Amino acid sequence: MVEGGAEPPLCSDPHEDWVRAPISRIDLDARVAALRHRATSRRTPVLDASGTLYYDTRSVSISTTQTELMALFVERFEAVVHRDELRRRLAGAAECSPTRNSLDLHIMRLRRRLDPVHLSIRTAWGKGYLLEPQDRSVQPERTCV
Repeated sequence: MVEGGAEPPLCSDPHEDWVRAPISRIDLDARVAALRHRATSRRTPVLDASGTLYYDTRSVSISTTQTELMALFVERFEAVVHRDELRRRLAGAAECSPTRNSLDLHIMRLRRRLDPVHLSIRTAWGKGYLLEPQDRSVQPERTCV
């Protein structure tokens, strides 16, 4: 709460909010509900120019070529990105004509890099791939040799 007439605070944290006193109970409840919604709503990944991918409270650095591909995935978070679009992006980054195998290799490497930030790239058979939050309830099977 901020006293009447005081300077409003600068809030950079999405989980922080402020109100000016006096405030009605209805207004306070509405602000608390908005904060709860922000805290529990799904976030979208952010990719900066240096190749760092941020998601929720985690981040991971990726290569320059992977950054080119990831930009498409972030732009269309939870939607299908067609293989042809990814190949064109890869061709622009490498200034060559990428093969199907080279795209598959980049996707495999991206999948490994995304695990710490709890994101995954899922195959949309016959279409392409989509970036989505990992289903944390499904743990990968581990085998002992």
